[in-house]
Amino acid sequence: MRLGRRQVLAGAAALAALGETAKAQTRRPPNVIVILADDLGYGDLGVQGSRLIKTPNLDRLARQGVRMTDFYASANICTPSRAGLQTGRYPIRTGLAYDVIRQTDTNGLPLSETTIAEALKPDYATALIGKWHLGHVAPYWPPTQHGYDQFFGLPYSHDMTPLNLYTSGPGVEFTKEDVDFPHLTQRFFDHGLKFIEDHRTGQPFFLLLALSAPHLPLNPNPDHAGHSKAAAYGDVVEEIDTQTGRLLARLKALGLEKDTVVIVTSDNGPWFEGSTGGLRDRKGGSGWDGGYRVPFIAWGPGRIPAGRVSREIAMNIDLLPTILALAGRPLPHTEIDGRDLTGVLTHGAKSPHDELILFNNEKVAAIRTDRWKFVARSYYRGGEYPLGSRSDLLFDVRADPSESYNLASLHPDVVADMKARVARAQATFEPLGVHKP
Repeated sequence: MRLGRRQVLAGAAALAALGETAKAQTRRPPNVIVILADDLGYGDLGVQGSRLIKTPNLDRLARQGVRMTDFYASANICTPSRAGLQTGRYPIRTGLAYDVIRQTDTNGLPLSETTIAEALKPDYATALIGKWHLGHVAPYWPPTQHGYDQFFGLPYSHDMTPLNLYTSGPGVEFTKEDVDFPHLTQRFFDHGLKFIEDHRTGQPFFLLLALSAPHLPLNPNPDHAGHSKAAAYGDVVEEIDTQTGRLLARLKALGLEKDTVVIVTSDNGPWFEGSTGGLRDRKGGSGWDGGYRVPFIAWGPGRIPAGRVSREIAMNIDLLPTILALAGRPLPHTEIDGRDLTGVLTHGAKSPHDELILFNNEKVAAIRTDRWKFVARSYYRGGEYPLGSRSDLLFDVRADPSESYNLASLHPDVVADMKARVARAQATFEPLGVHKP
């Protein structure tokens, strides 16, 4: 049988695709770098709509990779969100869902929890550079107790005192030093780049670059101070962008560009400064997207296609299963709430989540599905209110991302479904809470 030209071309394309798939399967597991900003707003990047803050490097990263528009932190404040990211589990399972760890606290991430770093062992070299905030006393401290070979950074937020920078790792005495606030972001990237250079050959590496910026107080680097139209906040974000560009240039210079996946996100929404991009409420706000929905960019030439914008729902608990899938490592033998996003990132698959649960401390605050958002708790005049007994709040977040118009009266069937989801989530998770008021 004689084949037509279209059939021949289609066959050639299929063979080429199979060749690329086979090449990807035989390629070594990628290096993975996660740049985790602190309190970066959904609307603070140019690619997310910012007009006052210039972020050309992050914008280019998004154009050359995948940007997710409906990506959530697992909490609206720092400690629980970081616990969720590290473990792939809703933070309430870790005992760290309530508030943040204060400098006088003695709790931390249980050693029974498996972090991304631990799950990557023994195949990966691992480092955490930056802010930990998951316990600063034994046995939870330092992060080298949780699978990280190296640590350089802060025990908690840089608005807490007393505060020092700590260093730990193999062959290194556990030391501390004073904090040079204006150069803190630069120093974090300096240490991250050294880790990359030290591990440019041999086994792949995982680097969690957990910045302390743009969390208040703002201390712009002198090289960036006064440059942004968004004042000090913008100066700090623009330095993050510049340092990210420096990191990408170093990867290219070292020939690691096609062997590395870079992910950029934030631990929660913006605090007293920063843009939510029109989303409702801010960091710490119960139930509303402004405290939870955050930027997300994934870049990996040859592994993650360029130019895709995904509107699938996802959460930072998905980083652990996604990174393990990229690395060819199995999931930990525990209850993992996150899901592998590699299908979403590589070929535009649908979200592996039917729903996302948003918590405020140890209470279920909202449920998000692909189209709908049901808000169960909110704050008013200093008090938090469960809203189910007062009003059913249902929002079509595809059409109304600002959550301005309650459509409960138009969709009673959806309300019934969402209330059932809230009840199931409450029954499953709220008994796990450890805080007894």
